[in-house]
Amino acid sequence: MVAELRLICSSGDVTEAGKGFRFAIKRYNREVSAFIIRFHGQPYAYLNECSHVPAKLDWLPGEFFDDSKLYLICSIHGALYAPETGRCLGGRCQGKGLKALSVREMDGQIFLEQDDKHG
Repeated sequence: MVAELRLICSSGDVTEAGKGFRFAIKRYNREVSAFIIRFHGQPYAYLNECSHVPAKLDWLPGEFFDDSKLYLICSIHGALYAPETGRCLGGRCQGKGLKALSVREMDGQIFLEQDDKHG
């Protein structure tokens, strides 16, 4: 199975441990919110949904990092996630991590790698 690349944003739209970029994807025949952040120079993408309850992580669009800029935080529950893996680090996520999406950065742009089963 070959993944299709979908342009999401310019590399400059996602700053190191700063504001993320929100976008929508179709997942199992419905539109869902997703986001891209940059951490240690690499882009990472996840569904924009806390693993505790289906609520968006950012209460202000694109604000996914906590004050320390080391963790992603759910603005409603305070659950903390590792930016590079989406793994739950504490709070009400109870060991469940974020759902990761595969992205690729090329030529100053960030692409989502899509496959047929989720498209």
